[in-house]
Amino acid sequence: MNPTTTQSAARAWLPFGAAPPSGPRLFCFPNAGAGAASFAPWRGLAPTGTTVCPVQPPGRAERFRETPYDRLDTLLDGLTEALRTQFTGVYALYGHSVGALVAFELARRLRRAGAEPPVHLFVSGRAAPHLPDGRKQLRDLPDGDLLDEVAALGGTPPEVLREESLMAALLPLLRADFAVNETYVYREEPPLDLPLTVFGGRDDPRAEDAELRAWESLTTAEFDIRLFPGGHFFLHDTANVLLQRMAKSLLA
Repeated sequence: MNPTTTQSAARAWLPFGAAPPSGPRLFCFPNAGAGAASFAPWRGLAPTGTTVCPVQPPGRAERFRETPYDRLDTLLDGLTEALRTQFTGVYALYGHSVGALVAFELARRLRRAGAEPPVHLFVSGRAAPHLPDGRKQLRDLPDGDLLDEVAALGGTPPEVLREESLMAALLPLLRADFAVNETYVYREEPPLDLPLTVFGGRDDPRAEDAELRAWESLTTAEFDIRLFPGGHFFLHDTANVLLQRMAKSLLA
């Protein structure tokens, strides 16, 4: 990939612009069906000296014409090819729900490549990836049943769910994102050697307390877990607290 193509690809994945590698950066990976816009408010909340870099996978917002990935390995192929020059200096990774899986496996892929590692891995809203997943599979549910499951998780306004044309456009993306999560197969590797912090909602049906605590075995470095009131989308009400915690690690 030539430099011009690389820059164009990086702009697609980082719609708010790439931050200078000289400064601390927090790369944020969204949950299923969401995009970089879900982290846009975080850019204004971030403490001075920290840049929030929301990541935009294909299939959403200005990339809606692109086919969304439905497998994690191919998603990571595209991501690392486009952003390989970004993962240097002082940076951390954060992902929510399926985004947590993306951030975790990205950290492992960067290690295999001998790249500069993140200074911290932050995850939320997902069971530890090495645990068996016994929950109902969502990707192939009939449309109505899938929307019921999405509604039950919260985070999506009822009036949005009632917009038939909007949901018809969103369902293929949701199915692809759920497939990334549900077809994932954990491969045994040595634990990461970097600090790992897990955030969770105390009433999250997709990530229970024990499932969140199980992340501890995936690192040999410092491990921390912080639980907050709320369900799967607890982060909407705790963004400022989360950012303060993450920025503290980046600015240390």
